[in-house]
Amino acid sequence: MKKYDVIIVGGGAAGLACAAELSKTDAAVLVIEAGGRAGKKLSATGNGQGNIFNSDTDISHYRSGNLAVVKKIVHPEKSPSWACDEIFGAMLYKYGENGRAYPQSLQASSLTDILLYRLAARNAQILLSSPVGSVSKSGEVFCVKCGGNTFYCDFLVLATGGKAHKNFGTDGSAYALAESFGHKLTPLYPSIVQLKTETAFIKNLKGIRAECRVEAFPVTGGSKSVTGDVIFTDYGVSGSAVFYLSGILCASGGTLKIDFLPDIPGETLKRTLSERKEEGFTGCDLLFGIVHNQIARAIYRRAGSEDIDKIIYVAKNFSLEVTGTLGFDYAQVTKGGVDMSDISDKLESKLVQNLYFAGEILDVDGDCGGYNLNWAFSSGIAVADSISQKLKSGA
Repeated sequence: MKKYDVIIVGGGAAGLACAAELSKTDAAVLVIEAGGRAGKKLSATGNGQGNIFNSDTDISHYRSGNLAVVKKIVHPEKSPSWACDEIFGAMLYKYGENGRAYPQSLQASSLTDILLYRLAARNAQILLSSPVGSVSKSGEVFCVKCGGNTFYCDFLVLATGGKAHKNFGTDGSAYALAESFGHKLTPLYPSIVQLKTETAFIKNLKGIRAECRVEAFPVTGGSKSVTGDVIFTDYGVSGSAVFYLSGILCASGGTLKIDFLPDIPGETLKRTLSERKEEGFTGCDLLFGIVHNQIARAIYRRAGSEDIDKIIYVAKNFSLEVTGTLGFDYAQVTKGGVDMSDISDKLESKLVQNLYFAGEILDVDGDCGGYNLNWAFSSGIAVADSISQKLKSGA
């Protein structure tokens, strides 16, 4: 019988972070990964550049059924890089727009290399291409079956990810492992994803990218805004600003309000357009050289008037009704997951002793910009710390 102190199901960011932290102890650790490569999604994050945390640590960047636990785990009062420093050791970071932090190399795969190097050096084992078929517990021991192999452990960590981007091996099927222990799931939605919108006024904008101020108004109330890229498509909108706001719109829908000229006050724009009108400019020509010509035409068509005030209003309040998303195949993150009401503040199951959860499998998701990887790393560390304390005390 092959028995370990800890088995971690899932070799993604959360699972590897947990294993790296546990490998600092004498614990016998096995990571079981369904795919042929550990850290595949981590290696692709930030368009391959590795957006691993954000300098803005405010808890409002997360959504969960229990934000109090999330706040305790991610420690917003600590240095923004604390979780990365803990698992990657001495690192240098490069900062981009909106507080996004990257490794100095701008190479996400190098982060995976560091974790795998450390695990190999500390004799933690990784089993690849081994989807787990079932998990159970008999007495104090967990039983994990994958293929023709059966493994046993004292502590089991489920870090299998969510349902987003199934080409990374996360198709949602692993939620059944949590459910087999009696855990319930909250509704699942694709997040950090392209949004479908009404297209009547943007039909001719396909492929155009614009730096905009965008505010989201979900049906459920409230609002959130960001400045970033908006890319117009035949189905709606994409781009960094859209990804950032999709988390509060993916479940309920709502409205996007786009300001095409966020750095230009309305009064300044009015003086410019008034001068042009006196020169004889008419219609969408008034906006040429100020916004993309096709955007100028879309604004003018929507204003439906030569009135400068109406044109300015539309240019700075171009609204689009959100009708849906492109779905899980295009999403970077899953909104929803294992219900946090049955999870302790140490991320241990309240239903089954010594069963833990880390990362995206839980009902926790963050904004685009490094928040979800920060959750993966910090939750993995929290689980490892709790297990280490129990191993030391003999509990």
